Amino acid sequence: MKTAILTGITGQDGSYLTELLVGKGYEVHGIIRRASTFNTDRIDHLYRDPHETDTRMFLHYGDLSDSSGLRMLIERIQPDEVYNLGAQSHVKVSYDQPEYTADIVGLGTLRLLEAIRDFMERTGKQVRFYQASSSEMFGAANPPQGLHTPFHPRSPYAVAKVYSYWQTVNHREAFDMYACNGILFNHESPRRGETFVTRKITRAVGRIKMGLQDKLFLGNLDAKRDWGHARDYVEAMWMMLQQEAPRDYCIATGEAYSVREFAQKAFAQVGLNYEDYVQVDPRYFRPAEVDYLLGDASETNAVLGWTPRTSFDELVTEMVEHDLELARQEKTLLDAGHQVALKGIGNT
Repeated sequence: MKTAILTGITGQDGSYLTELLVGKGYEVHGIIRRASTFNTDRIDHLYRDPHETDTRMFLHYGDLSDSSGLRMLIERIQPDEVYNLGAQSHVKVSYDQPEYTADIVGLGTLRLLEAIRDFMERTGKQVRFYQASSSEMFGAANPPQGLHTPFHPRSPYAVAKVYSYWQTVNHREAFDMYACNGILFNHESPRRGETFVTRKITRAVGRIKMGLQDKLFLGNLDAKRDWGHARDYVEAMWMMLQQEAPRDYCIATGEAYSVREFAQKAFAQVGLNYEDYVQVDPRYFRPAEVDYLLGDASETNAVLGWTPRTSFDELVTEMVEHDLELARQEKTLLDAGHQVALKGIGNT
Protein backbone atom coordinates (compact mmCIF):
# COMPACT_ATOMS: atom_id res chain seq x y z
CA MET A 1 0.00 0.00 0.00
CA LYS A 2 1.36 3.40 -1.00
CA THR A 3 1.10 6.31 1.41
CA ALA A 4 0.46 9.90 0.35
CA ILE A 5 0.39 13.21 2.21
CA LEU A 6 -1.84 16.02 0.92
CA THR A 7 -1.76 19.62 1.97
CA GLY A 8 -5.01 21.35 1.06
CA ILE A 9 -6.98 18.13 1.44
CA THR A 10 -10.16 20.01 2.39
CA GLY A 11 -10.14 22.02 -0.84
CA GLN A 12 -11.71 21.22 -4.20
CA ASP A 13 -8.64 19.48 -5.63
CA GLY A 14 -7.76 17.79 -2.36
CA SER A 15 -11.16 16.14 -2.11
CA TYR A 16 -11.12 14.81 -5.67
CA LEU A 17 -7.51 13.64 -5.36
CA THR A 18 -8.27 11.87 -2.09
CA GLU A 19 -11.14 10.01 -3.77
CA LEU A 20 -8.81 8.98 -6.58
CA LEU A 21 -5.98 7.83 -4.30
CA VAL A 22 -8.23 5.94 -1.90
CA GLY A 23 -9.79 4.24 -4.91
CA LYS A 24 -6.31 3.14 -6.00
CA GLY A 25 -5.58 1.62 -2.60
CA TYR A 26 -3.50 4.41 -1.09
CA GLU A 27 -3.42 5.39 2.55
CA VAL A 28 -4.00 9.14 2.46
CA HIS A 29 -2.92 11.58 5.17
CA GLY A 30 -4.32 15.10 4.96
CA ILE A 31 -2.88 18.16 6.68
CA ILE A 32 -5.58 20.53 7.91
CA ARG A 33 -5.43 23.86 9.72
CA ARG A 34 -6.88 24.16 13.19
CA ALA A 35 -10.11 26.16 13.24
CA SER A 36 -12.96 26.63 15.69
CA THR A 37 -15.40 25.25 13.12
CA PHE A 38 -15.12 22.21 10.88
CA ASN A 39 -14.24 22.88 7.23
CA THR A 40 -14.17 19.26 6.07
CA ASP A 41 -17.44 19.27 4.08
CA ARG A 42 -15.77 18.19 0.84
CA ILE A 43 -14.22 15.08 2.38
CA ASP A 44 -16.79 14.09 5.02
CA HIS A 45 -18.10 11.33 2.76
CA LEU A 46 -14.62 9.74 2.84
CA TYR A 47 -14.22 9.82 6.60
CA ARG A 48 -14.02 6.56 8.56
CA ASP A 49 -13.36 6.07 12.24
CA PRO A 50 -9.57 5.64 12.61
CA HIS A 51 -10.25 2.58 14.79
CA GLU A 52 -11.81 0.71 11.86
CA THR A 53 -9.57 -1.67 9.98
CA ASP A 54 -10.46 -0.39 6.50
CA THR A 55 -9.71 3.29 7.19
CA ARG A 56 -7.69 4.82 4.34
CA MET A 57 -7.88 8.57 5.12
CA PHE A 58 -6.37 10.23 8.17
CA LEU A 59 -6.30 13.92 9.12
CA HIS A 60 -3.53 15.74 10.97
CA TYR A 61 -3.34 19.30 12.22
CA GLY A 62 -0.56 21.24 10.55
CA ASP A 63 0.22 24.37 8.58
CA LEU A 64 2.51 25.40 5.76
CA SER A 65 3.81 28.18 8.01
CA ASP A 66 5.12 25.65 10.55
CA SER A 67 8.32 23.98 9.36
CA SER A 68 8.85 21.92 12.52
CA GLY A 69 5.32 20.56 12.34
CA LEU A 70 5.79 19.60 8.68
CA ARG A 71 9.03 17.81 9.50
CA MET A 72 7.40 15.82 12.30
CA LEU A 73 4.54 14.74 10.05
CA ILE A 74 6.89 13.63 7.27
CA GLU A 75 8.92 11.69 9.84
CA ARG A 76 5.87 10.02 11.37
CA ILE A 77 3.96 9.17 8.18
CA GLN A 78 6.97 8.34 5.94
CA PRO A 79 5.08 8.99 2.70
CA ASP A 80 5.79 7.67 -0.78
CA GLU A 81 4.20 10.74 -2.38
CA VAL A 82 3.50 14.31 -1.23
CA TYR A 83 1.01 16.56 -3.02
CA ASN A 84 1.28 20.24 -2.12
CA LEU A 85 -2.18 21.64 -2.86
CA GLY A 86 -2.39 23.97 0.12
CA ALA A 87 -2.41 27.72 -0.55
CA GLN A 88 -4.08 31.04 -0.04
CA SER A 89 -5.40 30.64 -3.56
CA HIS A 90 -7.72 33.60 -4.08
CA VAL A 91 -6.11 36.15 -6.40
CA LYS A 92 -8.14 39.13 -5.18
CA VAL A 93 -7.42 38.29 -1.53
CA SER A 94 -3.70 38.09 -2.31
CA TYR A 95 -3.75 41.85 -2.94
CA ASP A 96 -5.31 42.38 0.49
CA GLN A 97 -2.94 39.94 2.23
CA PRO A 98 0.24 39.88 0.13
CA GLU A 99 2.65 39.02 2.94
CA TYR A 100 0.53 36.14 4.21
CA THR A 101 0.08 34.88 0.64
CA ALA A 102 3.83 34.98 -0.01
CA ASP A 103 4.53 33.13 3.24
CA ILE A 104 2.05 30.30 2.67
CA VAL A 105 2.19 29.96 -1.11
CA GLY A 106 5.88 30.69 -1.57
CA LEU A 107 7.82 29.84 1.58
CA GLY A 108 5.35 27.10 2.49
CA THR A 109 6.55 25.13 -0.52
CA LEU A 110 10.19 25.64 0.51
CA ARG A 111 9.45 24.42 4.04
CA LEU A 112 7.80 21.28 2.68
CA LEU A 113 10.59 20.58 0.19
CA GLU A 114 13.22 20.97 2.90
CA ALA A 115 11.32 18.66 5.24
CA ILE A 116 11.18 16.01 2.53
CA ARG A 117 14.85 16.49 1.58
CA ASP A 118 15.99 16.13 5.19
CA PHE A 119 13.90 12.99 5.64
CA MET A 120 15.22 11.43 2.43
CA GLU A 121 18.85 12.16 3.24
CA ARG A 122 18.59 10.61 6.70
CA THR A 123 16.51 7.55 5.81
CA GLY A 124 17.33 6.83 2.18
CA LYS A 125 13.62 6.53 1.43
CA GLN A 126 12.54 8.09 -1.87
CA VAL A 127 9.61 10.51 -1.76
CA ARG A 128 7.93 11.90 -4.86
CA PHE A 129 6.68 15.49 -4.68
CA TYR A 130 3.96 17.29 -6.63
CA GLN A 131 3.76 21.09 -6.59
CA ALA A 132 0.46 22.69 -7.59
CA SER A 133 1.59 25.45 -9.93
CA SER A 134 -0.87 27.83 -11.56
CA SER A 135 -1.64 29.33 -14.95
CA GLU A 136 -1.77 32.67 -13.11
CA MET A 137 2.03 32.59 -13.33
CA PHE A 138 1.73 33.42 -17.02
CA GLY A 139 -0.33 36.53 -16.28
CA ALA A 140 0.20 39.00 -19.11
CA ALA A 141 2.03 36.55 -21.40
CA ASN A 142 0.44 36.18 -24.83
CA PRO A 143 -1.71 33.07 -25.39
CA PRO A 144 -1.41 30.22 -25.86
CA GLN A 145 0.78 29.61 -22.81
CA GLY A 146 2.73 26.41 -22.31
CA LEU A 147 5.85 24.93 -20.74
CA HIS A 148 8.15 27.21 -22.73
CA THR A 149 6.22 30.45 -22.19
CA PRO A 150 8.00 33.02 -19.98
CA PHE A 151 6.17 33.86 -16.77
CA HIS A 152 4.68 37.34 -16.28
CA PRO A 153 2.79 37.19 -12.96
CA ARG A 154 0.21 39.88 -12.23
CA SER A 155 -0.71 39.36 -8.57
CA PRO A 156 0.98 38.54 -5.24
CA TYR A 157 -0.49 35.05 -5.52
CA ALA A 158 1.00 34.52 -8.97
CA VAL A 159 4.40 35.89 -7.89
CA ALA A 160 4.45 33.48 -4.94
CA LYS A 161 3.53 30.59 -7.25
CA VAL A 162 6.44 31.48 -9.54
CA TYR A 163 8.76 31.30 -6.53
CA SER A 164 7.37 27.86 -5.64
CA TYR A 165 7.77 26.70 -9.22
CA TRP A 166 11.45 27.57 -9.39
CA GLN A 167 12.13 26.28 -5.87
CA THR A 168 10.70 22.93 -6.95
CA VAL A 169 12.88 22.92 -10.07
CA ASN A 170 15.92 23.85 -7.98
CA HIS A 171 15.40 21.02 -5.50
CA ARG A 172 15.01 18.59 -8.37
CA GLU A 173 18.22 19.72 -10.02
CA ALA A 174 20.32 20.39 -6.92
CA PHE A 175 19.33 17.41 -4.77
CA ASP A 176 18.14 14.89 -7.36
CA MET A 177 14.63 14.89 -5.89
CA TYR A 178 11.65 13.51 -7.75
CA ALA A 179 9.78 16.82 -7.83
CA CYS A 180 7.23 17.86 -10.44
CA ASN A 181 5.37 21.08 -11.18
CA GLY A 182 1.87 20.75 -12.57
CA ILE A 183 0.90 24.08 -14.15
CA LEU A 184 -2.85 23.73 -14.04
CA PHE A 185 -5.11 26.12 -15.87
CA ASN A 186 -8.46 26.98 -14.29
CA HIS A 187 -10.32 23.91 -13.12
CA GLU A 188 -13.78 24.07 -11.62
CA SER A 189 -16.51 21.84 -10.19
CA PRO A 190 -19.50 21.94 -7.87
CA ARG A 191 -16.92 21.81 -5.05
CA ARG A 192 -15.30 25.09 -6.11
CA GLY A 193 -15.26 27.77 -3.42
CA GLU A 194 -18.22 30.12 -3.64
CA THR A 195 -16.13 33.29 -3.98
CA PHE A 196 -14.47 32.05 -7.19
CA VAL A 197 -16.19 33.48 -10.24
CA THR A 198 -17.55 30.27 -11.78
CA ARG A 199 -19.14 29.04 -8.57
CA LYS A 200 -20.29 32.55 -7.75
CA ILE A 201 -22.15 32.54 -11.06
CA THR A 202 -23.73 29.10 -10.70
CA ARG A 203 -24.78 29.72 -7.09
CA ALA A 204 -26.43 32.96 -8.19
CA VAL A 205 -28.16 31.23 -11.12
CA GLY A 206 -29.79 28.74 -8.77
CA ARG A 207 -30.83 31.37 -6.23
CA ILE A 208 -32.17 33.77 -8.86
CA LYS A 209 -34.14 30.99 -10.53
CA MET A 210 -35.71 30.13 -7.15
CA GLY A 211 -36.50 33.76 -6.36
CA LEU A 212 -33.94 34.05 -3.57
CA GLN A 213 -31.67 36.64 -5.21
CA ASP A 214 -32.17 39.55 -7.59
CA LYS A 215 -28.77 40.46 -9.02
CA LEU A 216 -25.27 39.11 -9.53
CA PHE A 217 -22.37 41.55 -9.33
CA LEU A 218 -19.22 40.65 -11.29
CA GLY A 219 -16.02 42.33 -12.38
CA ASN A 220 -14.30 41.93 -15.77
CA LEU A 221 -16.74 40.01 -17.99
CA ASP A 222 -14.31 39.91 -20.89
CA ALA A 223 -11.51 38.04 -19.11
CA LYS A 224 -10.94 34.70 -20.84
CA ARG A 225 -9.94 31.49 -19.12
CA ASP A 226 -9.19 27.89 -20.06
CA TRP A 227 -11.71 26.04 -17.86
CA GLY A 228 -11.59 22.31 -17.18
CA HIS A 229 -13.01 19.99 -14.52
CA ALA A 230 -11.03 19.44 -11.31
CA ARG A 231 -11.96 15.76 -11.31
CA ASP A 232 -10.08 15.30 -14.59
CA TYR A 233 -7.11 17.41 -13.50
CA VAL A 234 -6.32 15.51 -10.29
CA GLU A 235 -5.89 12.36 -12.37
CA ALA A 236 -3.13 14.17 -14.25
CA MET A 237 -1.49 15.07 -10.92
CA TRP A 238 -1.32 11.42 -9.95
CA MET A 239 -0.04 10.39 -13.37
CA MET A 240 2.86 12.87 -13.10
CA LEU A 241 4.24 11.05 -10.06
CA GLN A 242 3.98 7.63 -11.71
CA GLN A 243 6.45 8.41 -14.51
CA GLU A 244 10.02 7.11 -14.56
CA ALA A 245 11.65 10.55 -14.38
CA PRO A 246 10.41 13.84 -12.89
CA ARG A 247 9.60 16.85 -15.05
CA ASP A 248 7.09 19.68 -15.30
CA TYR A 249 3.71 19.56 -17.02
CA CYS A 250 1.03 21.92 -18.27
CA ILE A 251 -2.59 20.81 -17.82
CA ALA A 252 -5.30 22.53 -19.88
CA THR A 253 -8.19 21.93 -22.27
CA GLY A 254 -6.84 24.12 -25.07
CA GLU A 255 -10.11 26.09 -25.21
CA ALA A 256 -10.85 29.48 -23.63
CA TYR A 257 -14.13 31.18 -22.80
CA SER A 258 -14.88 34.57 -21.29
CA VAL A 259 -16.59 35.16 -17.95
CA ARG A 260 -19.44 36.60 -20.01
CA GLU A 261 -19.76 33.35 -21.98
CA PHE A 262 -19.73 31.30 -18.78
CA ALA A 263 -22.50 33.47 -17.31
CA GLN A 264 -24.49 33.33 -20.54
CA LYS A 265 -24.39 29.53 -20.66
CA ALA A 266 -25.13 29.16 -16.96
CA PHE A 267 -28.20 31.41 -17.01
CA ALA A 268 -29.42 29.87 -20.27
CA GLN A 269 -29.30 26.48 -18.55
CA VAL A 270 -32.33 27.55 -16.48
CA GLY A 271 -34.02 29.57 -19.22
CA LEU A 272 -32.81 33.02 -18.13
CA ASN A 273 -30.96 35.83 -19.94
CA TYR A 274 -27.82 36.78 -18.01
CA GLU A 275 -28.10 40.41 -19.16
CA ASP A 276 -31.24 40.81 -17.03
CA TYR A 277 -29.40 39.92 -13.82
CA VAL A 278 -25.65 40.55 -14.13
CA GLN A 279 -24.22 43.94 -13.19
CA VAL A 280 -20.59 44.99 -13.44
CA ASP A 281 -19.11 46.36 -10.22
CA PRO A 282 -15.65 48.00 -10.55
CA ARG A 283 -14.80 46.80 -7.05
CA TYR A 284 -14.27 43.34 -8.48
CA PHE A 285 -11.69 44.37 -11.05
CA ARG A 286 -8.12 43.36 -10.24
CA PRO A 287 -5.44 46.05 -9.81
CA ALA A 288 -3.56 44.27 -12.62
CA GLU A 289 -5.85 42.29 -14.91
CA VAL A 290 -5.05 38.94 -16.49
CA ASP A 291 -6.99 39.11 -19.73
CA TYR A 292 -6.47 35.84 -21.54
CA LEU A 293 -5.22 32.45 -20.34
CA LEU A 294 -5.23 29.61 -22.87
CA GLY A 295 -3.18 26.49 -22.18
CA ASP A 296 -1.03 24.48 -24.55
CA ALA A 297 -0.95 20.98 -23.05
CA SER A 298 0.19 19.17 -26.20
CA GLU A 299 3.55 18.19 -24.68
CA THR A 300 1.85 16.88 -21.54
CA ASN A 301 -0.70 14.93 -23.55
CA ALA A 302 2.08 13.30 -25.53
CA VAL A 303 4.05 12.27 -22.41
CA LEU A 304 1.23 11.26 -20.08
CA GLY A 305 -1.43 10.28 -22.58
CA TRP A 306 -3.83 12.47 -20.59
CA THR A 307 -6.73 14.37 -22.12
CA PRO A 308 -9.67 16.08 -20.36
CA ARG A 309 -12.88 14.06 -20.29
CA THR A 310 -15.32 16.86 -19.42
CA SER A 311 -16.29 19.52 -21.97
CA PHE A 312 -16.95 23.15 -21.11
CA ASP A 313 -20.70 22.71 -21.65
CA GLU A 314 -20.76 19.60 -19.45
CA LEU A 315 -18.87 21.44 -16.72
CA VAL A 316 -21.32 24.36 -16.70
CA THR A 317 -24.31 22.02 -16.71
CA GLU A 318 -22.99 19.97 -13.78
CA MET A 319 -22.30 23.06 -11.70
CA VAL A 320 -25.67 24.68 -12.45
CA GLU A 321 -27.62 21.51 -11.69
CA HIS A 322 -25.79 21.11 -8.38
CA ASP A 323 -26.38 24.70 -7.29
CA LEU A 324 -29.97 24.73 -8.49
CA GLU A 325 -30.63 21.82 -6.14
CA LEU A 326 -28.96 23.72 -3.29
CA ALA A 327 -31.24 26.68 -4.00
CA ARG A 328 -34.31 24.42 -4.00
CA GLN A 329 -33.32 23.09 -0.59
CA GLU A 330 -32.74 26.62 0.67
CA LYS A 331 -36.16 27.75 -0.54
CA THR A 332 -37.84 24.76 1.04
CA LEU A 333 -36.36 25.66 4.41
CA LEU A 334 -37.34 29.31 4.05
CA ASP A 335 -40.88 28.40 3.03
CA ALA A 336 -41.09 26.22 6.13
CA GLY A 337 -40.17 29.19 8.31
CA HIS A 338 -36.54 28.27 8.97
CA GLN A 339 -33.86 30.94 8.93
CA VAL A 340 -31.02 30.09 6.56
CA ALA A 341 -27.58 31.58 7.06
CA LEU A 342 -26.84 33.16 3.69
CA LYS A 343 -23.31 33.92 2.55
CA GLY A 344 -23.95 37.01 0.49
CA ILE A 345 -23.33 35.19 -2.77
CA GLY A 346 -24.44 38.14 -4.87
CA ASN A 347 -22.10 40.55 -3.15
CA THR A 348 -18.82 38.69 -2.66
